[in-house]
Amino acid sequence: NSLKQVQKAIKGLVVMSEELEKVYTSFLNSQVPQLWATAAYPSLKPLASWIKDLILRLHFIEYWILNGVPRSFWISGFFFPQGFLTGALQNHARKYNMPIDELSFNYTLYPIYRHQEEFYQAAQKKSRGKA
Repeated sequence: NSLKQVQKAIKGLVVMSEELEKVYTSFLNSQVPQLWATAAYPSLKPLASWIKDLILRLHFIEYWILNGVPRSFWISGFFFPQGFLTGALQNHARKYNMPIDELSFNYTLYPIYRHQEEFYQAAQKKSRGKA
């Protein structure tokens, strides 16, 4: 809504309030507007990178919804990764009737890095039948 209001204010269709002016100034400085930052995940990225990251996060969730639980998770793509990991432990504890405080994660690190954007592009090709 604030983005549309700023567009209207620039055209002179609505009054540029102090709040809209702050949003507009943030755009000029390539910063995430504080109005948005208070409702979003914490990030120090400039506006363009933040929007690109937001879109990738949305695609990650969309892929999960449309295709079921993924084989791997983009942990840093979650708003609150600790909550996701705790939920995974709780689900396992319930499924196998185990005390959650006896569970922990075991990690294996692989020397392969796959950027979320690469995953998204591969998923797009697959959904179009190009894979």
